[in-house]
Amino acid sequence: HLLTQAAQQTGKAPEQSLSVHSSPRVPLRSLPASARSAPFIHRFLWPKRATATRSRMSDSSNTGASERALEWELQSSQSDGISALRFWQDSLLLVSSWDSSVALYEITEGKQKLSYRHRAAVLDVCFSDKFRAFSGGLDRSLKMYEFASGAETILGTHTDAIKCVSFSAQKGLLFSASWDKTLKVWDNRASTPLQSSHDLPGKAYSMDLVQDRLVVATSDRHIHIYDVRKLDEPVQRRISSLKYQTRCLRCFPNGTGYAVSSVEGRIAMEYFDPAPDVQKKTYAFKCHRQTIDGVDTVYPVNALAFHPGYGTFASGGCDGTVSVWDGENKKKLRNWSHYPTSISSLAFNASGNVLAVAASYTWEEGEREHPKDSIFIRNIRDVDVKPKPRK
Repeated sequence: HLLTQAAQQTGKAPEQSLSVHSSPRVPLRSLPASARSAPFIHRFLWPKRATATRSRMSDSSNTGASERALEWELQSSQSDGISALRFWQDSLLLVSSWDSSVALYEITEGKQKLSYRHRAAVLDVCFSDKFRAFSGGLDRSLKMYEFASGAETILGTHTDAIKCVSFSAQKGLLFSASWDKTLKVWDNRASTPLQSSHDLPGKAYSMDLVQDRLVVATSDRHIHIYDVRKLDEPVQRRISSLKYQTRCLRCFPNGTGYAVSSVEGRIAMEYFDPAPDVQKKTYAFKCHRQTIDGVDTVYPVNALAFHPGYGTFASGGCDGTVSVWDGENKKKLRNWSHYPTSISSLAFNASGNVLAVAASYTWEEGEREHPKDSIFIRNIRDVDVKPKPRK
């Protein structure tokens, strides 16, 4: 069932789309009926033959008891998978969940401040400021929630699930991208919030915004890059340099490009400037892989988050590991591998001294018993995220 859906995404026959070897240790099961229609959860974990191929990243990471002492578990209330984490400044954290809830936490106090609900699973959430949130999911409704009053407003809808939401503080505009293959632009201050709608080449999987650029990753590995000042047409249309389905996309804080991850344990670093000398800097590397009983096991890379100051970034995968990378110098800085299950989302706060980690099973092995969904708050030191130039 999963391979057939993957083939539909890649346009290839199942045996061509993924190199998958059956293994009793890594079962592939159909998803529950309630989730089968969701392209977001084409989740794979598969063993490959062991190989001596090295990542292009050098490794200076470490882990251990002292590392684990730097973090604590947030007392969270989600009863199903965690879909997204978003910070406002340093201490307000929004959490969306497949249990149909959105919750707001004050991490300095370690407690939940409020929550609200949708009619179905919530797939993404964002702040506009410290007073309100926007969220969307399987109920197809784009909701605005006012923290002070508890007022809820449905700004509008899509014809299929809303997978991504992003707010531009610079423009005062909200963007939503959906499995209905559209990108919509909203202004919650207007009497008619919907400002425009734009066709996408496939179902939206991930979206991010930096400066005046909005980047949307869709099915079939398409990536559309927009200038938010003129949204009539994408300024660039690309195909991901990764061979398999896109899982996450996040823009460089300096606005020069983006990182994109896939279900096949790889991350690509890509640049906006089409000049040949800039495009030469584009590269991809292997990550979130383990050798188990002599077999190289490859895990989807579900989450990416850039440090706001240094421009280094964290990645999280279905191996339950968070890694920190220096993309400029092609080095691994840290590797924290003690989480109880898959990493579904990551977020740095505005100062970059805290990383929120959602450890939440993402169905890569089908329906089975799994650890509870958890949120960990990690204190970040300079040594964890500061770039290390090549000598």
